[in-house]
Amino acid sequence: MSSKSEVIESLRKAVLDLDTDRVCAAAQEAVRLGIDPIEAIDEGLAKGVRTIGDRFAAGEAFLTELVMAGEAMKAGVEVLRPVILQRKLQRKSTGIVVIGTVRGDIHDIGKNIVAVMLEAAGFEVNDLGVDVTSDKFLNKTKESKAQIVAMSALLTVTTPEQKNTVHAIEKAGIRKNGKIAVGGAAVTPEWAREIGAEGYSDNAVDAVELFKKLVAS
Repeated sequence: MSSKSEVIESLRKAVLDLDTDRVCAAAQEAVRLGIDPIEAIDEGLAKGVRTIGDRFAAGEAFLTELVMAGEAMKAGVEVLRPVILQRKLQRKSTGIVVIGTVRGDIHDIGKNIVAVMLEAAGFEVNDLGVDVTSDKFLNKTKESKAQIVAMSALLTVTTPEQKNTVHAIEKAGIRKNGKIAVGGAAVTPEWAREIGAEGYSDNAVDAVELFKKLVAS
């Protein structure tokens, strides 16, 4: 029989090896042994993703590896989710984020990586996907009481949607309750300042540190 430490280490290694099948098998073993699912996520899955993220930041891992590690972590979390819900456990949240790619843009690789890295860092992430309207951003921000609204835009023609969403949030009177962060290939620090965003990042690893600072400020 595997020990708790062995199963958690198996989760971490399986993520590092980008092996979704092994991740799911290890997660199922964690459930069978009654291992705290939050510990399995924090000490196993998330540690693996963070290691890949650090390697990516150092130029030692490829973008595809970071994407695959994120998918592996998600698969493991899905196996553990029923236990989390059954126990009504809640990870100690670093902060609440609403994230999505703005209306008219369907690119999501960068956004997905940021979302996974934020989850690995303990953030509660509400991922709205792609082609997200300002109304969807606004409604989810209200519903989740998000501290940060993060918008991605890869296409230059869709960057005005970031500005529209900032205006919608301001008009709704909830702008003072949270921060705006923007990113994506079409976004620049100058554009972020122009639309009144408090945060800008051009990569997922820096984005995590930025979001921690925004929540703390």
